[in-house]
Amino acid sequence: MARVCDYCGKKPLVGHKVSHSNIKTKIRRLPNLQRVRASVDGRTTRVYACTRCLRSGKVLKPAVRSIPQDVGTAARYPR
Repeated sequence: MARVCDYCGKKPLVGHKVSHSNIKTKIRRLPNLQRVRASVDGRTTRVYACTRCLRSGKVLKPAVRSIPQDVGTAARYPR
């Protein structure tokens, strides 16, 4: 998994974890990515989006498909 947001391009950062004795060790800070279904160019696909893009409304969620009530359970859940 490429840890990159598909909308804003946010990716992992590299920094130092500094101990009390000032010893520095490398650390990777990963973005909070979520795999969500989004509507891209009229098609529903799965994308990786950071929570900032999800909360700000950059990600367009697909419309909820409604199931008619008169259809039986066999038609609702095909195998």
